[in-house]
Amino acid sequence: MHGLDEISVVVMDRLLMQQIGITVAGGNQQGNRINQLSNPYGLYVDNDQTIYVADTKNHRIIEWKWNATSGQVVAGGNGKGSGDHQLNNPTDVIIDKERDCLIICDYGNERVVRWPRRNGTSGETIISNIFCLGLTMDENGSLYVVDDGKHEVRRYRRGESQGTVVAGGNGDGNRLDQLSLPQYVFVDRDHSVYVSDENNHRVMKWMKGAKQGIVVAGGQGQGNGLTQLSCPQGVVVDELGTVYVADCGNDRIMRWSKGATQGSVIVGGNGSEGQSNQLNVPIGLSFDRHGNLYVVDYGNHRIQKLNIHENSQQIMRVHLDQMNFSPCERSIE
Repeated sequence: MHGLDEISVVVMDRLLMQQIGITVAGGNQQGNRINQLSNPYGLYVDNDQTIYVADTKNHRIIEWKWNATSGQVVAGGNGKGSGDHQLNNPTDVIIDKERDCLIICDYGNERVVRWPRRNGTSGETIISNIFCLGLTMDENGSLYVVDDGKHEVRRYRRGESQGTVVAGGNGDGNRLDQLSLPQYVFVDRDHSVYVSDENNHRVMKWMKGAKQGIVVAGGQGQGNGLTQLSCPQGVVVDELGTVYVADCGNDRIMRWSKGATQGSVIVGGNGSEGQSNQLNVPIGLSFDRHGNLYVVDYGNHRIQKLNIHENSQQIMRVHLDQMNFSPCERSIE
């Protein structure tokens, strides 16, 4: 992956250069057909650019092959419920390559579920009594799970049942050793943990073994300035340490270079009507192996792909004064 310095997200003459997204899943209005999504949350992009989406309000995980016009249900899809064959408002999904299975945040059932990746008809609970919003896995197979009820991120090495707190875990608050409704998590090669800290409107980085985190994006109160975030959600980090965050309440994706005191807008912040350069409550983020960025557009019931390395022919200008601030309006019921 490369940094966005290789393209152009620049402010000039009060104009913002912005990306145009391509819809790669959903986008056919809200619904439960296999070419539709209903308020999706998290996603995972495999090496072959197959997308796995936590199709939250349809209580299923749906797989979309590259260039497909519809998806295939690979977990859940049997109605909202707590049975082994059901899900209840799933919010994130990853693939455990070693076990060839899906690992799912089954938020409404307060559990993390392992589901066979191919022809699975039911899952098994691997973590119980947890309000899991987001999860990820490092190269060693350790699972990192966000618990927004306990305001912490826990790491589970293979075979562990209790896990170890690696971020937060000191109650609900805004100190550097605390989180307040953490949402999504990213782990880099150094095993530093990046977590979106929703109620504190910031992204925190906890280095391996640290007792407290550092603010790497936001942290200047809720707002729509370039130094601010509003209810941040998905977070990913490239090899240069550049942080990309779904700035949910501002309907935009922000980029924060390593050490920067303010960010820049990649896409959105200019209305939520569903145009190719607009977002309506962005939630999950993921890179593919080519460095393309995928965005879960919750309110428009679609997944958008951004080629952040293309030239300016794929970039359009949006007046800064068109940017709107709004609270992050979404629900898990």
